[in-house]
Amino acid sequence: MTESQFTMFTTPWCGYCHRLKSQLDREGITFDLVDIEQQPDAAFTVEQANGGNQTVPTLLFTDGSTLTNPSVAQIKERLASLS
Repeated sequence: MTESQFTMFTTPWCGYCHRLKSQLDREGITFDLVDIEQQPDAAFTVEQANGGNQTVPTLLFTDGSTLTNPSVAQIKERLASLS
């Protein structure tokens, strides 16, 4: 099992989150999933990355960088730069 390289912050009702999760699953990219409605401290992390807004999907990478509502291509680029 590959160690996940980022965490996706999401909500159950977010269509963009569901689409991105499906795309990442198809690509075989592993990640952790956190529902910000269930974990208020995670919502704070998302707000910090997005100027006070709870915008999802927000991805937090192992180097502390974030991407908000990225494409799979943007995620692959970031992962390549981290390895």
